[in-house]
Amino acid sequence: MEGNMLENKMIAQRNKEYPLLEELIKNEEVFWVNPKYADFEEAIKKVDLTEEDIKEAEERLKRFAPYLMEAFPETKSTEGVIESPLIKIDTMKENINKKYNVDILGNLLLKCDNDLPIAGSIKARGGIYEVLKHAEDLAIEHNMLSIKDNYAIIHSEEFKSFYATYSIAVGSTGNLGLSIGIISAKLGFKVTVHMSSDAKQWKKDLLRSKGVTVMEYDSDYSKAVEKGREQSEKDPNSYFIDDENSKNLFLGYGVAAYRVKKQLDEMKILVDEKHPLFVYLPCGVGGGPGGVAFGLKLLYKNHVHCFFAEPTKSPCMLIGLMTELHDKVSVQDFGIDNITDADGLAVGRPSGFVGKTLEEMLSGVYTVKDQELYDLLRGLVDNEDIFLEPSALAGMYGPIQLFKSSLGQSYMAKHDLEDKSKNTTHIVWGTGGSLVPEEVKKSYYLKGNKM
Repeated sequence: MEGNMLENKMIAQRNKEYPLLEELIKNEEVFWVNPKYADFEEAIKKVDLTEEDIKEAEERLKRFAPYLMEAFPETKSTEGVIESPLIKIDTMKENINKKYNVDILGNLLLKCDNDLPIAGSIKARGGIYEVLKHAEDLAIEHNMLSIKDNYAIIHSEEFKSFYATYSIAVGSTGNLGLSIGIISAKLGFKVTVHMSSDAKQWKKDLLRSKGVTVMEYDSDYSKAVEKGREQSEKDPNSYFIDDENSKNLFLGYGVAAYRVKKQLDEMKILVDEKHPLFVYLPCGVGGGPGGVAFGLKLLYKNHVHCFFAEPTKSPCMLIGLMTELHDKVSVQDFGIDNITDADGLAVGRPSGFVGKTLEEMLSGVYTVKDQELYDLLRGLVDNEDIFLEPSALAGMYGPIQLFKSSLGQSYMAKHDLEDKSKNTTHIVWGTGGSLVPEEVKKSYYLKGNKM
């Protein structure tokens, strides 16, 4: 009896301190505004990464462009640059306004990372970048390469044989494994992807068809990462890509911000004090959206407002930030099962590195139910003829939450944004979808209700 009374008292105290937790535990949709959000110039003082780090990553990707054109002919049209379109989705905006009874003002754009070459998702940024950096480091260390060389020479049997003596491992819910598996196998590495139970079968099949070893686990993402790390530690020639803590992944994603700026400039869309930018990023462990958000904050400072999107069943980053416990807490600690159709976001424990880095830069986090993802998926196909996988639609729910929720409106008021709504640009980050098999696409589409 005493134990139950003590537990009830602790729960009551917890709910008083974090009232949103009760809604999260009930798997309700919430919109959380970050109370630690600060002026950029103050926030950046607490971060040990700089703009120079991202520029260095961009230069490395430029060096690899000749190799990528040889190894992946689909990148020739962009001269070896792995990039996606940024487009207006006016018809989708009109339909969202009608279905959800909102009035999204300003531009609504879609960043089509679902169409990124090679891996068909945002993971083609950080995942491919980290593998390329490791490949470069090894080749330079063994006097096979100089940064002044034409990196097209890497697309050869000599380099494949060299890389075949090394291994790469990663834990993944799906898309990171795809990007790392595809690029590592193409270079010649022995690569193992440790996949959690929520990973889709077609992603496992595709990896195996590329010569990748796929290890499957009945548990979630954290266990897959743990097993991948354990395997790597046993082999001195193995390199483990740690999605939870990797600065290289983070910087690879960060390069995207500079590409977006160029695209906005080409579209003659201003981002400044009078023309704010809102960006909505689906979030799993946090590396991809974290890197993009960090890059955008470096560029646009207080004029960009970044929000993470999570499934109601996997709100790990929200809980980590809200409690300030970061990776010391998981959704399972609160009885949330972490079972969602948004496989790329099915993560129970967030990246402590990302949470602490963005602790004062992230505007907030919101959650979305799986059925809303399917409804938005179907709506995007019907209205714009664009397909994203379910998890990638989490970003699309951001403007809806911002304009419908009282907390979203209070955020606008607090930062003097209400009168600027008509001048606002909203970017929904479409994180994946082009590699989804046709029969799977059809099944996803049919799960959505007509908008």
